Amino acid sequence: MTFDFDALIQDALALKADHAAIIEVSAIRFVEDFRKACEQNTCGKYNTNWVCPPAVGSFDELKARACQFKQGLLFQTVYQLAKTFDWKGMMAAKKICDGVFRGILDNVKHKHNLQDILALNAGSCAGCPRCAYLDKEKCRFPDQAFASVEAYGIDVINMEKACGIPYYNGKNTVSYVGLILFNIGPEYTKD
Repeated sequence: MTFDFDALIQDALALKADHAAIIEVSAIRFVEDFRKACEQNTCGKYNTNWVCPPAVGSFDELKARACQFKQGLLFQTVYQLAKTFDWKGMMAAKKICDGVFRGILDNVKHKHNLQDILALNAGSCAGCPRCAYLDKEKCRFPDQAFASVEAYGIDVINMEKACGIPYYNGKNTVSYVGLILFNIGPEYTKD
């Protein structure tokens, strides 16, 4: 029996992703400078939660973790904004994106029975109003906290181009990506 990659893509699209594709992990470009951008704290989340740097792990650790997987489901959601720098619209879109991400992840786990996975979301985790990391406590919901593709130093533009997914989706839009890396089970052939 072979794994149905097309069904995985179609399900992601049905679950409100605007674009979806399969990528071989060997084709993903990891760039330490992208990870170093986290240290500049542009998003304001550096050193504030378990799934952002530095707590999430070093660039080399994360790259090694990601490279244990063979394929990934890359998906993108696109949202229209009132204007180019509509911060409230971007944050509202991010909440919707997080819901789409969780729906696709649930589908991957339960319908497609992929359990050997690494799920990476767009941006930092916002699951708790205050991350336990700030109180030097363990994550309260480790099965619901997801690191970002940025924290892993993944070149998102290169990855999207490799999959035929547009990085830019038009004026007054914001786009978010999710990536679920996986290994198919032994019940499937490698075709």
